[in-house]
Amino acid sequence: MNQQVKDLIQKLGEAIHESVSESEQIAGVVREIRQQGFDVLLMLEATIGLNEVEEETADAENGDEPAQGPFTRNDLTFLKSLRITTEEHDAGSSS
Repeated sequence: MNQQVKDLIQKLGEAIHESVSESEQIAGVVREIRQQGFDVLLMLEATIGLNEVEEETADAENGDEPAQGPFTRNDLTFLKSLRITTEEHDAGSSS
């Protein structure tokens, strides 16, 4: 992973933290909990997953377009990564 992507992930984490910190709704609920006699410690964990986009034909550019059957191309790629095959996937790879 290059440094630019790492920097962007860092910025994303900071943006999430800032959004939570500045949320009036969260602050209001925390205030109500404190009024009930409790101290609040809020810890959030964010998992950021990245999948590198592979260059494919223009026809397959949008992974949300249905492939053969009820699965999208993204669905089939995900299932393949889990080593799960489907009838649709088998039919598409045999041609």
